[in-house]
Amino acid sequence: MPQAIIAFLESTDYEDAIRNGISIGGDSDTIACMAGSIAAAFHKKIPEKMLEFANNELPDDFIKIINQFDDKYTR
Repeated sequence: MPQAIIAFLESTDYEDAIRNGISIGGDSDTIACMAGSIAAAFHKKIPEKMLEFANNELPDDFIKIINQFDDKYTR
């Protein structure tokens, strides 16, 4: 967790936090995931290009669940 916090604190935005988490090394996918989660909560925004990419890769039933969550908790 400390590496994820450092990756976030040294970032300028959401994508930078993820890149920092990856570049730290070690269990970089987990570190980047945690740093990205912190950055998303702080910045209140995930870049549209990243959302579009993820939505194109996920199955429709996953997207449906995400949209239901967003409708209930974030809008």
